[in-house]
Amino acid sequence: MCPICVLLMLLAALVALIYIFLTWNFSYWHKRGIKTAKAWPFVGSFPSVFTQKRNMAYDIDDIYRQFKSTENVVGVMNTRMPQLLILCPEYAHKIFVGDFRSFHDNEMGKFTNKKVDQILANNPFVLNGEEWKERRAEITPGLSANRVKAVYPVSQSVCRAFVDYIKRQQRMASADGVNAKDICLCYTTEVVSDCVLGISAQSFTDTPTPLVGMIKRVFEQSFGFIFYTMAANLWPPIRKFYSVALFAKDVEQFFFDIMEKCIVLRRENPKQNRDDFLNYMLQLQEKRGLDTVQLTSHTMTFLTDGFETTAQVLAHTLLLLARYPAEQHKVREEIGSKDWSFEQLSELPYIDACIHETLRIFPPLLAARKVVTETHEFANRNGVSVRVHPDDVVIVPVQSLHHDPEYYEEPEVFKPERFLEANGGVRKYREAGIYYGFGDGPRVCPGMRFALTQVKAALVEVVQNFEMKVNPKTRKDNQLDDTYFMATLKGGIWLDFEERQ
Repeated sequence: MCPICVLLMLLAALVALIYIFLTWNFSYWHKRGIKTAKAWPFVGSFPSVFTQKRNMAYDIDDIYRQFKSTENVVGVMNTRMPQLLILCPEYAHKIFVGDFRSFHDNEMGKFTNKKVDQILANNPFVLNGEEWKERRAEITPGLSANRVKAVYPVSQSVCRAFVDYIKRQQRMASADGVNAKDICLCYTTEVVSDCVLGISAQSFTDTPTPLVGMIKRVFEQSFGFIFYTMAANLWPPIRKFYSVALFAKDVEQFFFDIMEKCIVLRRENPKQNRDDFLNYMLQLQEKRGLDTVQLTSHTMTFLTDGFETTAQVLAHTLLLLARYPAEQHKVREEIGSKDWSFEQLSELPYIDACIHETLRIFPPLLAARKVVTETHEFANRNGVSVRVHPDDVVIVPVQSLHHDPEYYEEPEVFKPERFLEANGGVRKYREAGIYYGFGDGPRVCPGMRFALTQVKAALVEVVQNFEMKVNPKTRKDNQLDDTYFMATLKGGIWLDFEERQ
């Protein structure tokens, strides 16, 4: 046989072996009597992870809609890793709340390494087991109602500066209007940096500190991280000896440096101490004997969780109020023209309903990926039961549940009334397993109270001072950005702000 023929045969054999390796698990769920969504080599059931042509939430939603009427669960492939997609709200609620012990951890924890990514790996969202419980217990008191109340005057002061900033931005705006996401990120940067660190980021000036630019880079997913997660699913042992950080090294170092400077400054000026989050962390350091790296990574939880997510919620709430003038008018009627104290913010049920409806339409968590920590059994509608075991992963399709017309009439329409107490309130949807704006159960977002206070305080000031309208540059539907891991309107949010007299 000629050498070329031998080479071609070897190449064919190699290709065949690779194909077998990539598709070997594709019948995993079928053998257990569970229907399986279509899958392709390398990308599994979610090709958008690789193609980046649309948000992966739509891949999940296609599968959800295909099987939800006949199945409670359906098998999917994450590259070549078999996972289970939950289609039944009752099971979703059990995963988050009722049977939490069986689904204690988040999948992201599998892809982080403290030596490589100190900020992300120390965030409670990715911590597992007892380590998560300890960190949660340490951080939660720092986000108590009393501490949020203590820094509320800071939020009010920033809100007034925010209004002046919007006025300047509107006067300088082109025909495209004002970039709502950018101005909201400036607002949350200023609030969080002041409330957490006691410093100003100068977000509303022409010369902002480097903090503003670094924050914009915090959650920029690199292709390297995406490729690493795919590789780790194709061959899990890679996690033992190789990892890729979500945060770029210069970004991570910048935040560690600024944290150390703020800590030194606070200790050198004890008379300037105030009852904020940094003060709480310094007290915790003395009590628990935390080193500088631990203290910094702990405090970074407040920073990273408060910047981007809250800015997204505020920007999308402004968008939806601009799209729906009648609802904007109802908010304006509710808040009137007075200043609102911290306690009085809780007396604004319509604003609350608007925020929750925004979180329904644009949930920060598009899909929850939970790691099985104790063996659990699911029953499908055909009577077949399937067991999942520790280290398996189940997916709760949050975006799909939030947009299912079976649970929400006209799901693409902004209807805050759904979440008013007279109609059952948030609890009605949460207990039904169809609302996860802040997550649910023991791992519900620990910064929820602080985030809501930031958003509501800003909304009060902005709605009192401006009539908001959607700029023609903004798309009219709710299509998500193709690549971002949180729900973000594709093409950006561009608004026009008309000053009210």
